Amino acid sequence: MFTEECINTFLENQEQLFPQAVAESYEAAEAFLEDCMAQVVDSIEEVREYLEEAGADVDGMSDEELRAVLSDFTDECLREISERRLSSGGDVKGEIKVLILPPDFTRMYSGAGHITAVLSSIFSDITEKTGTEISIDVMPALGTHVPMSEKECRVFFEGTVDFDKLIVHNWRTDVVKLGEVPAEFVSEVSEGLVNEKIDVEVNRRIVSGEYDLILSVGQVVPHEVVGMANYSKNIFVGCGGSSMINSSHMLGAFYGMERIMGRDFSPVRKVFDYAERNFIADVPLKYILTVTTNTGDDVHIHGLYCGRERSNFEEAVSQSGQLNFIKLDKPLKKCVVNLDSREFKSTWLGNKAIYRTRLAMADGGDLIVLAPGVVQFGEDSENDRLIRKYGYVGRENVLRLVAENSDLKENLSVAAHLIHGSSDGRFRIIFLQIGFKQS
Repeated sequence: MFTEECINTFLENQEQLFPQAVAESYEAAEAFLEDCMAQVVDSIEEVREYLEEAGADVDGMSDEELRAVLSDFTDECLREISERRLSSGGDVKGEIKVLILPPDFTRMYSGAGHITAVLSSIFSDITEKTGTEISIDVMPALGTHVPMSEKECRVFFEGTVDFDKLIVHNWRTDVVKLGEVPAEFVSEVSEGLVNEKIDVEVNRRIVSGEYDLILSVGQVVPHEVVGMANYSKNIFVGCGGSSMINSSHMLGAFYGMERIMGRDFSPVRKVFDYAERNFIADVPLKYILTVTTNTGDDVHIHGLYCGRERSNFEEAVSQSGQLNFIKLDKPLKKCVVNLDSREFKSTWLGNKAIYRTRLAMADGGDLIVLAPGVVQFGEDSENDRLIRKYGYVGRENVLRLVAENSDLKENLSVAAHLIHGSSDGRFRIIFLQIGFKQS
């Protein structure tokens, strides 16, 4: 499969990829490349050709196609606003307030930043043509993540969002409780594994009534907690409070990542569906869902699903299953994951390297994670402290620690993270990085 030149080149230059040699001989280098199922290409053009031959749509939607779809969708949204105002006797031509809820920089390959920029341009054009003032607020669905920096904001939103006007969601303080998902329902969907109610909390702006339109933008992609990311997860976790975040993540951990990853209708998704139906049905909320691939930094949007209906999400799930899943003939004995230093600065996020490969790893295999940007464990000081205190000690140990320690019991999202970030001794995880804070 590999030429002599290829193997010798890898053998001679492997320390450009790894901090230390992974192969000491020609035979070991050949075996390593075979175990990693490496592909030999000479250029980015050949990468694209390889993907095209595999049946992938490498180009996705053009900017013109994207803008056309979003223009039609926003026109439909504005008509609904006008009809709603007419029926209630409101000012049809008065200011329209829009709240956009994109992900943050940790979802830089979602296409959501570009979509937010396009939406801003479309609304600006409508204001210029019709005279109807459309004001836009942008609040990234941070969840528990660190707020975006000014540089990240500029890059992610292509310079279209004023950093000083960017609304920062605080998952600990900036939320209101809407109700509860009953314990009986949680027990039913979890097959009796969890028997406690879950509080439904969202950012107060979502239910304040001050916005005529709320647009939740995000990528549908495999996810360890909910099965397939986005849709109402962007509201109840990305813009949610500590109770919902903690409880939903622990529910997913109890049920098991292997039973959830890449699937719709997981226990966590059913909880979100319950909350969607019962607590925010009257909110003027619409979803813009993407299905993407990327070549380097180039994001290709292959699917754009707009609307409130769950069927849009289900169609996105189906397409994502075709484009974002890699099926292997046999488990991986060695797997190398590179974490983009711009995106991954903590193990809280960087452990996606484990989540996304766990089903593929062979017993006794090695998962090598290259993490040049990782400098901490948690995304905030309290989560970082708890991760340092208890460690990635495996499912059974974490469950015991939750039962014995109130600080961990009160921060179940951390407990879930510790479970998800462990291989339970099934394979080795080798984290390689520089500059980590060793306090």
